[in-house]
Amino acid sequence: MPELPEVEHVARSLETLIKGRRIVSAKLLRPRLAPDITPNKFAARLKNATINFVHRRGKHILFDLDNGHTLITHLRMSGRFMLLTSDREDPKFTHAAFYFEDEKRLVFQDTRHFGLMKIVKTEHLSEAKELKKLAPEPFSDEFTTDYLREKLSGSNRSLKEFLLDQTKVCGLGNIYSSEAMFRSRANPTVAASDLSRRKTVALFEQIRAVLAEAIGHSSGESPDPENLEGGYFSSNGDAWLVYDREKLPCPNCKAPIIRLKQGGRSTFYCRRCQRK
Repeated sequence: MPELPEVEHVARSLETLIKGRRIVSAKLLRPRLAPDITPNKFAARLKNATINFVHRRGKHILFDLDNGHTLITHLRMSGRFMLLTSDREDPKFTHAAFYFEDEKRLVFQDTRHFGLMKIVKTEHLSEAKELKKLAPEPFSDEFTTDYLREKLSGSNRSLKEFLLDQTKVCGLGNIYSSEAMFRSRANPTVAASDLSRRKTVALFEQIRAVLAEAIGHSSGESPDPENLEGGYFSSNGDAWLVYDREKLPCPNCKAPIIRLKQGGRSTFYCRRCQRK
């Protein structure tokens, strides 16, 4: 599932490509993509709306519209946007389409059928259930070492499971949590409340560092209109220190990287460098 850097990349690409465009018409082709509204009301709510800008909150992409509404989108496992010309057919598994004045259209494709869309009044955006409980953004002033320490101290879950909780730390997923823990030498199996103050500071710094590096990986690239899904920091794995490197040597001590299951997800770490 895309994590904060990938969603940020998609949001920035959409901002570049469709900001200021007017939606002449819209179609909801798979009703369960937007379960809170009928296809007819979905189309009516978006018709003739101009896209003011596109931004991100957590792992959600937000389309701010000039009609006082915001379209919330979550890509989930396989959702992606494509900006197509009129001579291109809709790809298989197109679940929604947004038509612009120049006959181009933005389509949302989702092979796994887990994506989600919701239209809310912009003035009530922060109260939308998808957003209201999200933790502060990792680069915001609200996300501090004191904030992280307070949240850690109140949790008996494993550190890895804690980091995946979007109400505690926003935007992290399986990849960047593993990388941040390795960089800060934090053991993923330790209870969150048992993490030392020193390692809490290190973890805070590395959460920001690994996310910033991943975002920077795609900064400056011209968006590909037909591929707006956002590539990971290293799609071939060369840049990962521990993620998806089971049995390969640790880049620090050469001990084999361990893979274990936590909360149904794979965690990769070095037992020697990340001692309890």
